[in-house]
Amino acid sequence: ICSASVENRVPAFLRRSGSGWVTAEYGMLPRSTNTRSDRRHDGRAQEIQRLIGRSLRAAINLEHLSEHTIVLDCDVIQADGGTRTASITGAWVALAMAIEWMQRKQLVPSSPLRTQIAATSVGILEGTTLLDLDYNEDSAAGVDFNVVMLGTGQLVEVQGSAEGEPFDRQQLNSLVDLAE
Repeated sequence: ICSASVENRVPAFLRRSGSGWVTAEYGMLPRSTNTRSDRRHDGRAQEIQRLIGRSLRAAINLEHLSEHTIVLDCDVIQADGGTRTASITGAWVALAMAIEWMQRKQLVPSSPLRTQIAATSVGILEGTTLLDLDYNEDSAAGVDFNVVMLGTGQLVEVQGSAEGEPFDRQQLNSLVDLAE
């Protein structure tokens, strides 16, 4: 579940700059996985919310937000792999809806959105290249990547690693092409 909140303030480092800010919070609900987890923000959650924020800021002109902050809340209700990439894509939809609301309320004169953004996971499992891995595929994949891309085709972030056997440049290019 991704939602957006518009605040009439910005972080201290942006006060009186005329610029706005976009940030995110991410969390997995206690029963979003097979076993219950505690409600807490750990290092993984912080890293994911920074990724979501960075990704969304790449698709928006912050100067056109005129000292407003948009906070995107991404709450995972069922985790089956790809929660960070689903959160980025869902948060972009919530961000676009918040911008439309801001325009209707005349809080911004024009849309600060530069382009669309989406993210997905890709990987290699037993020699097969896969798109949008579920939990079983992700946990067994020899190579696992998250790709964040703008509607312009530009990459925002590529996170990937190999477990066991390394991958080569041709496989990397194939995974990015599949994600695109």
